[in-house]
Amino acid sequence: MDRFDLYEQCVTNPGPLAAFLHAVHGTRSPATLREDFAGSGALSRAWAPTYGRAIAVDHDPEPLSRCTGTPGVTTRTADVLACAIKADIIAATNFPLGYWHSRRDLVNYLRLCRARLKPRGIFTADTYGGCDAFLPLRHTQTLRRRGLRIEYTWEQRTANASTGRVLNALHFRVWTGDSKRAKVFTDAFVYDWRLWSIPELRDAMLDAGFSSIDVYDRLGDAIDEQGRVYVRPLDEAAGETPEDRFVVYVVARK
Repeated sequence: MDRFDLYEQCVTNPGPLAAFLHAVHGTRSPATLREDFAGSGALSRAWAPTYGRAIAVDHDPEPLSRCTGTPGVTTRTADVLACAIKADIIAATNFPLGYWHSRRDLVNYLRLCRARLKPRGIFTADTYGGCDAFLPLRHTQTLRRRGLRIEYTWEQRTANASTGRVLNALHFRVWTGDSKRAKVFTDAFVYDWRLWSIPELRDAMLDAGFSSIDVYDRLGDAIDEQGRVYVRPLDEAAGETPEDRFVVYVVARK
């Protein structure tokens, strides 16, 4: 496994996310998904076999090469700001809105996304927050994948609540079979992000021209016999809020 394989095994959950996006869009067949900041295109590869066409957009051709040969998936090696391909859904997940360090740059990107959505289209991004969102910390978990033992560590190395800036890193250690020596991936991925809050994202999306914003704190509540996912946004008018430590999906409608 290389660092992109490890990221997919430990960090992403593309199947449930694809089903969530299909359900949130709310029509029978939102045909086209565009995955911005796609990396290895895991979401695109999960979307295409069930729901339609996917376009994976990223500036780095190396991880995008994992999409090669996947029916229904095309790739674009490009800056997301320069990619004008239209879609029913544009998804920017795994916190990439943090790459925009200023509100001006964030709103600019969101305006471009709105312009590139088809009628009734949605834009979806995620963010995290809660009681320890701006504390230096480490979370480590051990997983079993494909006969391997993988230790995955998410580290928030520095955090500044007054600027919203965080520096995060992902580390992996991998053991094969009964081997006592691990292959170590220190700083496999490092991110210098602006951590946007839910109110900040909502205000920026409205300023970018989106008509409505919903916040979801889970990918789905139930699946029926036909495989349809039932999703429900937080009822903020009734006082519903995310948990003390949360990851939420913020959905903006054109």
